Parts: sequence; structure tokens; C-alpha cells
Amino acid sequence: MRPEEAERTVSALAGRQHGVVSWEQLAGLGLTAGWVQHRVAHGWLRRLHRGVYLVGPLEVQHTRAMAATLSAGRGALLSHYSAAVLWGLRPPREGPMEITVVGREIRQRDGIRMHTVTHLHPTDITRHHGIPVTSPARTLLALATTATPRDLARATEEAQVQRRVSTHSLTEQFSRYPTHRGTAALRQTIRTDPKLTRSEAERRLLELIRAARLPDPEVNARVNGFEVDFLWRRAALIVEVDGYAFHSSRSSFERDRRRDRELQAAGYRVLRFTWRELTEEREAVVATLTAGLLRRPA
Repeated sequence: MRPEEAERTVSALAGRQHGVVSWEQLAGLGLTAGWVQHRVAHGWLRRLHRGVYLVGPLEVQHTRAMAATLSAGRGALLSHYSAAVLWGLRPPREGPMEITVVGREIRQRDGIRMHTVTHLHPTDITRHHGIPVTSPARTLLALATTATPRDLARATEEAQVQRRVSTHSLTEQFSRYPTHRGTAALRQTIRTDPKLTRSEAERRLLELIRAARLPDPEVNARVNGFEVDFLWRRAALIVEVDGYAFHSSRSSFERDRRRDRELQAAGYRVLRFTWRELTEEREAVVATLTAGLLRRPA
């Protein structure tokens, strides 16, 4: 393969892998150690891990995650906190990438924390953004071994917000991995907070409701075929929280208003609160809720 053709081929491969390639892949293309060393010396390749190279000078969002999985070899999966970041369940942070390998021992490497397991259920092995990764439910189980109860609850809630897990998929983890160290913590998260809410804004509203000693609502209940944020059934009162993630487009705004009209036609009153109201007008929110709960349904 001519040098120009080889570089084009390697660049195309790296473009599908967030900018990185492995020595195994380069060798599979028929390239030699000398070819690699020459391009490392001239900056065309940059070594990120042993046997893993960045093609070009710039990293992209998931370069480090992809590089870590390539470094650990075939069958390696992004896992634990690193997988939670990839799935959008936790914010990025400094520290090593976490990788799980199945059925084999592997040396620890700089910038990577290795985990070894004897088996993984096939449905817990997947890809996201092209990166091999543990499933969202398995990610939460692994995260439960290191996360604080608050962080685990937030990650679990976010996974439900994004429809990546359900109560069923989480409880399946307990039967698949009955002796896993994260089982107890994840069980506790589900047991102590069965009403997993959809956003930080909803959590704020629940805190206001409880601080004001108002009756507890049903959370994420179904009414006339719709799932609503909060429901006081006897008062025929529904409260929806307008969070940015769920109401950031015109279509979602209009869809919610159509839904409100259908619920009102069915005899329910619908109140909506915004994040700003929950943080800056707390007393007004409590007063509105109290008045709504005192008002008799028609």
C-alpha cells in the first residue's frame, strides 16, 4: 500500500472511531512497526495508550473513551462512571477511564482502571456512539459500587428520564448478578425512592410539597392515557414541571398544551411551574398549590 493510500485508509478508520486506531488494526491493514514509528516521530500519530494512537492533533468528545476500550483489547467495555458519562447519566470528571473485561485478567494501565468479571449477560453488552459499553442498567449496577447514594439516585433518575432503564430492567440485574457488590445499594435506591421523578425541577417541587406538609401526590401517574408529573386524584389536580430538557422546542411546547386541553376536558385542572418559579418564587408556588388542593373539583 502506497504511503498516501495508507494514510487515507487509516484516517478513514480513525474517523469512525472518534479519531483513534489500535496497533492491532494497523497491523491488520498490513502496516509495519516502522511505518507507525515514523508517523509518531513526525506527529501524524500520537500515542494515547500502549498500542493506541490518535490520528492527527485534535481529540474529540469521545476520543478518550474509545482509546481506553481499544487499549484493553477485544471484548473490552466502557463501564462504571465512564459508561455513565457516555450514556449521559453523570457529568464528566477528571480521572481514569473505567473498563470492564470479561473472563480474562488484564494489566492495569496509566489512565485506565480495569475491572474483570467472569461473565456478562449478552443484553448488557452494547455500543453507544460506536463505543463498546455496558448497558445502562448494568452501568448503574456497577456505579452502585462506588457512587454516593445521592449520586446513584440522580444517575438512576436520569436513566429513567431518558427511557434507558425501567424498574423491570433494573430488577433483572439482581437476578443476573445476585452476588454483585452493587446490588444492595441499587436495591436501596429503588426501594427508598420508588417514585423516581423526571428532573431536578421535579425533585425541587417534591421538596416544597413536603416542606409545606401538603398531601403527597402520585408521581408519574397515568391519567386518561397520559403520564403526568404529579397527580392529586381526589382533588382532580395535575401539576406539570416545565424543565428545559422536556420543553426546549416549539413542537414539545405545543404537544404539552394539547395534552393539557384534553386533561382539562376530562375534568382535571392542570397547573404548570417552571424552574425559575421553583427556585425564585417558592412561596408563590406553595400558595398556588394550597389553593388548588383546597378547591373542590367540579
